[in-house]
Amino acid sequence: MYIPPYKISDKIMRLLSEISEQVGIITAMLGENAPSPMLRKNSQLKTIHSSLAIEHNSLSLQQVTDIVDGKRVLGPPDEIQEVKNAIEAYRLMPQLDAFKEKDLLRAHGLMMKGLVRDAGHYRQQGVGVSNGQLIIHTAPPARQVPRLMGDLFHWVSTTDAHPLIHSCVFHYEFEFIHPFIDGNGRMGRYWQTMLLSRWKGIFAWLPVETIVKNHQQEYYDTIAQCDATGESTLFVEFMLDCLLDTMLNYKPQEETEEENTLHDKLHDKLHDKFPELSGKSIELIDVIKAHPGLNATEMGERIGLSLRQVKTYLQKLKTLGLIVRVGSNKTGYWKVTIDAE
Repeated sequence: MYIPPYKISDKIMRLLSEISEQVGIITAMLGENAPSPMLRKNSQLKTIHSSLAIEHNSLSLQQVTDIVDGKRVLGPPDEIQEVKNAIEAYRLMPQLDAFKEKDLLRAHGLMMKGLVRDAGHYRQQGVGVSNGQLIIHTAPPARQVPRLMGDLFHWVSTTDAHPLIHSCVFHYEFEFIHPFIDGNGRMGRYWQTMLLSRWKGIFAWLPVETIVKNHQQEYYDTIAQCDATGESTLFVEFMLDCLLDTMLNYKPQEETEEENTLHDKLHDKLHDKFPELSGKSIELIDVIKAHPGLNATEMGERIGLSLRQVKTYLQKLKTLGLIVRVGSNKTGYWKVTIDAE
């Protein structure tokens, strides 16, 4: 039987212990109550937005929210379709079996519907992963994919490895095989969530992908290092770090319904009065409103913009009178001048 190569490092043992402790803490905080529908919705929105942003989808978190709420969104049609597909796929998650290959194909069919011709089927041609002009990974030949995926599912279904470990190993091996012509990144992360949520239900709604997005280059670099060494230990360590980070930053109370209503009213007001504003501009207003002390670099890190882009957006928002600078350029901060009323 095929056994994916990896080692149980001291770091992995430490992370297993710390994550298990956090599972207990969060479970105790929730008590007998499941997360509120609002919390589950907000977490899923962050997950979908972050996973697609890693794949270069440019829609903002607010635009993703608007699509979920059935509002009209202006943006590239294929990126809007990606969001709609991901929403369907995540809604389907409770009905899928994490250990059945046919359910993986079913989920891919939803995730890539209308985006690729062979959604829901393994690739029939060779593929490579590139970083700019550089090919950083050449996937196994297409004829080997069904066997490799069958071996991987057999292993994950029968292994005695801890779910925290086998979910990470599955994720890496999936990306190495690259079984689909497109959508491998989002499907690998999606299926790790599937595996984890079958162990502990809280992983179905914890937005781990937000942390992965914040360490996107490290995510790719770690995969490349594992390709070079021929085993997935470093990737297991990286993903466990992301899981722990997510749990340590977990907040048991999200925005209240009243705060959410004000948030939606503000966005509606901005859309109505300033239709020329892009999704990123509105997302930047949200960041400034919530964290006025951030500098431009930190703002960019939160919403995936370069320093130059942030400065351009700030200047436009200032020109429109939506923000003002309080204090000096060095020690001051930006303030939002528009409210929801």
